Amino acid sequence: MTRDPHHDDLGDFLRARRSELSPDAVGLPAGGARRVAGLRREEVAALAAISTDYYTRLEQGRIQASRSVLDSLARALRLDDDQRAYLYELAARGDRRPTPRLPRSTAQPQLQRMLDDMPHTPAFVIGPRTEIVAWNAMGAALITDFGEIPAEQRYFIRLLFTNPAMRDLYADWEGVSRLAIAQVRMHNANNPGDERLAALVRELSGLDGQFRRWWAAHDVATRDTGTKHLHHPVVGDLRLDWNAVTWAAEPDLQIIAWTAEPGTPSHDSLRLLALWAAERSRPTRSPTR
Repeated sequence: MTRDPHHDDLGDFLRARRSELSPDAVGLPAGGARRVAGLRREEVAALAAISTDYYTRLEQGRIQASRSVLDSLARALRLDDDQRAYLYELAARGDRRPTPRLPRSTAQPQLQRMLDDMPHTPAFVIGPRTEIVAWNAMGAALITDFGEIPAEQRYFIRLLFTNPAMRDLYADWEGVSRLAIAQVRMHNANNPGDERLAALVRELSGLDGQFRRWWAAHDVATRDTGTKHLHHPVVGDLRLDWNAVTWAAEPDLQIIAWTAEPGTPSHDSLRLLALWAAERSRPTRSPTR
């Protein structure tokens, strides 16, 4: 019998979260020598006011938990808002069949037009697997020329680990990469068994030990907003705010737009980058005779 992927994900997530907590952190006595890092199953069960057998069967994917039990587990494991939402999504998806997501390589024309009408704002469109499906000239100038990357390899998370220039671009490459992994987990919680994502994870796990360890940590985060420090090869240091806006016509897609506060050096540098991008995209004219 084929095992439902959501059972493994839920169990792995619970194990990862209890491994991060110490007895002291939750008000329990440490006891003697411990065979595992973090909390034992029986300790989590006691904190959640459920039996150890019930919790064990839940972690093993043999039962489904009620909302009240999930609430108790979320409190016991000290889950933050993103982790709590992910827990509920993992538990709920066992009641429904996932909707397969088709791979995309292009966006709707009106979305591309909107991006092209933002001459000073770097922007690209990203899917749940971090597939890059559209971008504007400034997005290519800021990050990389996405058009030179084959569509089947055009995943932001893949670029972070396979393109050396990305490690130079982001001042906090590790933080950016770990956040990207956490976001991938969060935005694919309702689609277990996605073969395209599984293939990407297998590839990167085989190529990079850091990716393999960070993926196994089962961290989760919502893709919403933040600030990044970049070392750009053309305009130098940039501190940019990024925002993720969901495209209503296709809710799986998000527009990532980068901005800087007016009057700051980064804002001026974006204007210089826009000039550079416009010059680079200008057709080369043959000399007149």
